[in-house]
Amino acid sequence: MSAAVAAVTAYAFRELDLLRVFAVPFARNPASARVLERAGYQREGTMRRSAVKDGEVLDQYLYAAIRA
Repeated sequence: MSAAVAAVTAYAFRELDLLRVFAVPFARNPASARVLERAGYQREGTMRRSAVKDGEVLDQYLYAAIRA
């Protein structure tokens, strides 16, 4: 999965000329955070109480990759 995220991110930078790509996984999902980190994303912060899923209010992490 990390390779897929890295490939899509590289495509976004190269073909779409994006400067920044970000993701907001749920804080209680460490596997998603690891995938992003392995793909070169950096955690920029925690968005507290930023999402509602199945009636539960959850925190999310903000991860981003920046084009060099």
